[in-house]
Order: sequence, then structure tokens, then C-alpha cells
Amino acid sequence: MEDPGILALVPTLVVIVLAVWSRRSLEPLIAGVIVGYAMIATSDVMSKTLESAQSVLADGTMIWILLAVSLFGALTHLIVHSGGAQAFSGKLVKFVRSRKSALMTTWVLGLVIFIDDYLNALTVGSSMKGLTDKHKVSRQMLAYIVDTTAAPICVLIPLSTWAVYVSGLLEANGVAGDGEGFRTYIGAIPYMLYPIAAALLVPLVALGVVPAIGLMKKAEDKAARGESTITARGGALTIDHEFKGDPNIWNFVVPIASLLFFTWWFGIDILMGVSAALVITLVFYGIQRVLTFNQMFDYAMEGIKGMLPAIAIIVVSFMLKDVNDTLRLTDLVIESVRPFMSAALLPSICFGALALIAFATGSFWGMYAIALPIVLPLGAELGVDPALTIGAVVSAGAFGSHACFYGDSTVLSATATDVEPMDHALTQLPYILIAAAIALLGFALL
Repeated sequence: MEDPGILALVPTLVVIVLAVWSRRSLEPLIAGVIVGYAMIATSDVMSKTLESAQSVLADGTMIWILLAVSLFGALTHLIVHSGGAQAFSGKLVKFVRSRKSALMTTWVLGLVIFIDDYLNALTVGSSMKGLTDKHKVSRQMLAYIVDTTAAPICVLIPLSTWAVYVSGLLEANGVAGDGEGFRTYIGAIPYMLYPIAAALLVPLVALGVVPAIGLMKKAEDKAARGESTITARGGALTIDHEFKGDPNIWNFVVPIASLLFFTWWFGIDILMGVSAALVITLVFYGIQRVLTFNQMFDYAMEGIKGMLPAIAIIVVSFMLKDVNDTLRLTDLVIESVRPFMSAALLPSICFGALALIAFATGSFWGMYAIALPIVLPLGAELGVDPALTIGAVVSAGAFGSHACFYGDSTVLSATATDVEPMDHALTQLPYILIAAAIALLGFALL
């Protein structure tokens, strides 16, 4: 298929329709990929699909993700079975005495762990489950807060992986001089309206100023009745485990502090951070004899196995991205809105169109690499402030990461809180749309 035109939307529409209908994530993604390759190579669909799977699994980025997510599963499981997670919850219980304070504590913890969206989602989600359960907070509400303090917060902090990546793109495309990427990025932060709106909406939801809406209300009502809101296939990622003896808070602090420190030490590389933290944790627990050698490795393997559903969804979402790239979906959307571009409309159209691309493709950093070289020169030609244009593009990627049903941040936030990814995506959708509407209005006014 040389030029699919509007038909390039078909695979993504198949995924969205099936996902909303089935409330599942993996199967609709597989269907979308197969439909896409049926359009691309009608006579050799299965061969093309398998080739895509092999190509994705051989990609360096995917290998990095697989290793990082797997090792984080191992580390989380070890912390739970060492009594560290139980001790952490026990300490927080003394300060957190209500549902509202539990939610606000989750939000603040998410603001503190801003280095990387993967690190944020997995760490905060895993750490706060026990505490929020005690105060009858639904896992869906927890997942929403965890996800909202992942990518939306990471783009607002210039020391995160997102900021490092976009700053490099700004320098590579001549928007900023050598070594000036960070300065240019920081100048655009006040115009990153979507992540600002999304982040500020969380405390309003946590404090009850903005009520639970739609499916989220159903989940919250269920939690209030004391019923389980875990919806992940296979149940909880980390099984309920009561540590025998006196739980030691250092069994939580040392692994998490090591994870944060070494992620920063190795240039904001979560894979190196979690690898170093895992080694330190194994040695630390071994010295204490809190777990035997065999127990530590058995629990580590259980943690890795618990991450397999999330890994499968991420792999297939990358395959869908390849399908959309082949069908030139991004080009279709950009070319469709180009005739409507003007100085007054560019920020809002840019945010809306690129947010649609990011949502549909599940590609956020890839969207930045494609869109920035197109949009920034166009904005300069029309006389739009570059900081405003950068803010609109970055906001669109943050929206996509937050809203996409099969985006990696959505999947990992759901996995960390034991919620089916589609259940998480649909329950948080009203709040995402509220923040997006505020951002769109803001860009139109600016």
C-alpha cells in the first residue's frame, strides 16, 4: 500500500474500539497489528507480523525496557518479602490518618521521584498500595495519581530523562546552540500547559474538590464498601505477605535510596540504577540473613514473572508503532492540519494534532523527533514565540503518555497498582480530558 491516506487510521481505531469494548489491552493491540499488516502486505500477513515482533525484540531500546522492567519487578518482590514494604507502610500510618492524606502523600511522593517516568510509576505505585488500601482508596484512583505524577511531572523538571532528550533534540535541530538546550527547555516550561494542568488537578481530586467521575466513582464506591478493586489478570503483582518478626524500615530505605542514587549517578539511567540497587539489596539482605540465598532468588524470579503481562503489552505496542510509521499516520495528521496553521492558531492546533498522534501511536519521544523539526520552523516563519511552540509540542507528548491506553507509562502505572491497563486508562480518562481542555483553552488564549 503506497499511500493509505485516511485508511492509516484503521489499525489504531481497531485497537481503541476493541479495547473499550473488551476492557482489555493486549488482545486489541494484537488485532490492530494484524489488521495493519493485512493492509501493508495482504498476501503475507503472519510473516510480516512475526518479522515485526523479531525486529522490535532485537531493538536496543526494547531490550533496555525489558531488562529495566524485569529487574524492577525482582527488586519490588524482594522489598515486599523482606518486610521493607510493610515497615514503610507502618511508618507512614503514623502520619497518614485519612483517605485524603493518603492520596496527598502519594502525590507528593510522585513529585519527589521526578527523575524518570518508569522509575516514578513503578516506585510510587509499589510503595503506596498497602497504605491506600488501609484507607479504602481504590487501586484505580491510586493508579491515576501515580500515572499523573509520571510523565506530566517528568517534563516539568529539567533534570529528568524527558528533559534531557528534548533538550538534545533542540540542540540537534538548531533551535538552541551547543550546550544551550537546557536553558531553552527551561524557558518553555511555563508554556507546558497540559502537564501543569494535569499535575494541579490531582490535589483537587484527592481533596474531593473535583469529585470521582464515571467509572472512577464506581471503583471508589466499591473500595469504600471494603471490596477489592484489584483487576489485573493473575491478581496482585506482589502477593500479600506478612513478614514474620519485626519489619525493618532499612529494608525499604536502602534499596529505594540505592535505586534513586545510582539512577542519577549513571546519568539518569534506570537500568543501571536498578541493576546496582538489586546487587546492593541482595548483599544487604544476605548480611542480615533476613532471607536465605534460595529465597532471594526465588522471590526475584517471581517478581520478573509478575512483569510479563506488562512487557507483552509494551512489545506489541511497539509493533503497532511500526505499523503506524509504515502507514505514515504522523505525516497524515500533520499534513491535514497544516493548511489551518496561523500565528494565532498554531499553539492550540499543534497541541491538539500532536496529542492525537501521540495518543494514537503510543509514540511520544518518536513524535518529538518527527514533529519538532517541522513545527518549530513553521512557528518561526509565522512569528510565534519558540518557547510557546516548544511548550505545545512537549505538552502533546505528555498528554499521549498519560492518556494512551497502551502507552508504557499507562501500562506500568497499572501494573504497579495491580489494575488491568484498560481499566486504569478508562477510569482516569475524564480527568485527562479536563486537563487537556484547560491546556487547549490556554494555548488558544496565548
